[in-house]
Amino acid sequence: MTTTTPGTDAPGPAVPPTPPTAPAGTAPADAGRPAPAPAGPAGPPEPRVSPSSLAPTGRSLWYRSRWFLLAAALVLLAAALLAGLNQDRRYPPLDPRSYDPDGAHAVVALLQREGLKVDITADLTARTSGNDTLVVPEPDLLDPAQLRDLAAAGHARLVLLSPGPAALSALAPGVRPSDEGGGAPYAAVRSTPAQCALTEAVRAGTAHLGGLLYTTGSRGEGCYPRGHGFPLVAAPTGKGTEVVVLGSGDFLSNELVKKDGNASLALGLLGSRPNLTWHLPDYSTPVAAGGDKRFTDYIPDGWRWGAYQLAVAALLAAAWRARRLGPVVSENLPVVVRAAETTEGRARLYRRAKARGRAADALRRAAVHRLAPALGIPLSAGAPDPTALCAAVVDRLPDRPAGDVRALLYGPPPTDDAALLRLADDLDALERQVRKP
Repeated sequence: MTTTTPGTDAPGPAVPPTPPTAPAGTAPADAGRPAPAPAGPAGPPEPRVSPSSLAPTGRSLWYRSRWFLLAAALVLLAAALLAGLNQDRRYPPLDPRSYDPDGAHAVVALLQREGLKVDITADLTARTSGNDTLVVPEPDLLDPAQLRDLAAAGHARLVLLSPGPAALSALAPGVRPSDEGGGAPYAAVRSTPAQCALTEAVRAGTAHLGGLLYTTGSRGEGCYPRGHGFPLVAAPTGKGTEVVVLGSGDFLSNELVKKDGNASLALGLLGSRPNLTWHLPDYSTPVAAGGDKRFTDYIPDGWRWGAYQLAVAALLAAAWRARRLGPVVSENLPVVVRAAETTEGRARLYRRAKARGRAADALRRAAVHRLAPALGIPLSAGAPDPTALCAAVVDRLPDRPAGDVRALLYGPPPTDDAALLRLADDLDALERQVRKP
């Protein structure tokens, strides 16, 4: 914009008007006020942060995630403890390397102290000499080819622990489980007298025998009888090998070897030859045909423990999601809202929706519920009888026509806001007249 200076025709820059001068002896009206900042180019407006911003803060994030962090820390701690505990190597029962109560290291130590050479191997083809003793725990884990090779190996003595029908047919012909003859297939392990002519059993006397029971066949010698079977059977084979069948090897364990004649029986059965070979079975191999194995026996223990942990986690998640210990949504209100403000807010909602009928019904219903007790009119189904209430009002106020009273309390809804206001005033006046006629 340009302006023209008086006396010249050339345009010049716009000059702001000079403010009027204040009269002498008076202070200007804006004295003491800070000078206004010079106007500059308009820039983008500065963002204003609302005092009730919903942006997450560090404190709110900590309160929201502290339980999850605690759970993660507990899981990591449990994993570290389990990893540390699992470093301790565990052996299966009757393992000659195990010092556990169900291990067999004590028997191996006794045999070595007697001068025997003990070889622990997982290879059935490894032999020290033809004059040795081979101990085979769990012979049912061997496949038919391994059973045939073991039968043809020519060991001087073969000690079988809890063999099944397949292993007996290949390694101990004539010896059968006692249940095939109608006897009991199993007996509890307990102290039992020998009652046989076997030299090792006679020397040991009473020992802890039991487990699977077998029949002796035509040439076998049964010891420690239990019912119609024997937990120890010694039988020669046609190839010069003496086979000792044991229903249970518990008497060889570190816990029981020191009781009764268990140590003497172990030294007699395993130490009759200068060399002893103890076979380590492969427990990951499925059992040979003829053994009693279920589907769950083929599942590794790690998978079972993993399934148990998943089940526990699912139960905990279900309990977490199903709990109802408080309101669905919790909110801390910054202020306390007065009842008058709530009423005004509801009235504004009625006005915005133009719900004059609902507003009039609310006013009339409240007035009726206040008038009925004052006039002694009982409530039926939560509301007084309209005819009785109108008659009581007319009796109290004889100057009011009955038609006007009924139209005021039970009439049609108002058509505009002015009629609604008149209705509210009339109801208020009617209540005052009824209470103070």
